[in-house]
Amino acid sequence: MNSVEQFDEIIKRYRSHGWRLVRALLSAETRARLNLPQTPLADVSVEEALIDALWFARPSHAGREAWELRLVADTPYALFETFEADEMEEDREEVRREMEARMRDYAMRS
Repeated sequence: MNSVEQFDEIIKRYRSHGWRLVRALLSAETRARLNLPQTPLADVSVEEALIDALWFARPSHAGREAWELRLVADTPYALFETFEADEMEEDREEVRREMEARMRDYAMRS
């Protein structure tokens, strides 16, 4: 399966469960191979990273918001976190950056 098909498959699976794609982390190599305007990533924020991963979000119970970071790889791997409705965006972003670091550590060990 090529990169575009892999991204498409993951995004379709998440959307079918009510998730929305929020942003993407792409390695320089992947970014060079993809024609971003022609992919499902065209409308989201794309950040350069050492790994390929997708950030999804959706409403959760009790007014919370769920976020999941999904590694783009043959073996599925994701990290999940929920945030309180009144949680400050700076605090949320700090948690998301920590999740990205954990994901990067996992991907580099694998």
